[in-house]
Amino acid sequence: MARYTGPVCRICRRHGTKLFLKGTKCLTEKCPIQRRNFPPGQHGQGRTKMSDYGLQLREKQKVKRMYGLLEKQFRNTFAEATRAKGVTGVKLLELLERRIDNVVFRLGFATSRAQARQLVRHKHVKVAGRRVTIPSFLVKPGMEVRVVGSEKFLATLKETRELTKERPLSGWLDRHPEEPLGTVTGTPKRDDVQFPIQESLIVELYSK
Repeated sequence: MARYTGPVCRICRRHGTKLFLKGTKCLTEKCPIQRRNFPPGQHGQGRTKMSDYGLQLREKQKVKRMYGLLEKQFRNTFAEATRAKGVTGVKLLELLERRIDNVVFRLGFATSRAQARQLVRHKHVKVAGRRVTIPSFLVKPGMEVRVVGSEKFLATLKETRELTKERPLSGWLDRHPEEPLGTVTGTPKRDDVQFPIQESLIVELYSK
């Protein structure tokens, strides 16, 4: 399966904001966006005026990379959002938030979405008692999400939970204080996406 394997910190620098692609490093002073807050490359510090299309494309690329999707996956998700009732941009964010890899990340069982996706792929995640290995699986209200594995793995997971315990929990999720268990208590709202996203720019881009 095709995926980006290059340095992820340069992606954050390109977009000028933290996308939290590097796990706990993003919360430390070693984060490159804090040390070099300008685009990568020899012309990174030059002034550039971006067109309307450039702004729309940059916003789409930012959201796509933040959630770890390929272009075809993102386009299919957008197409599904257009078929759903409601505001297309909000529905797009709702579908992205309901992905099981994002839910595992939001619950604090992984330091990044890439790590959460690896947990799903390696059969460490159960949803409603059934093992799920597809990162794009969409959760529904009432479903329980549990991370399973060996004692050694669960000990490592406990360390991860300690590192992510200060991360704010989304209002549509609930987390067990001790066990690696979470519950989907509702549907994600626009305000639950705790990140500056202009979804209207993405809608405008795909509407051309």
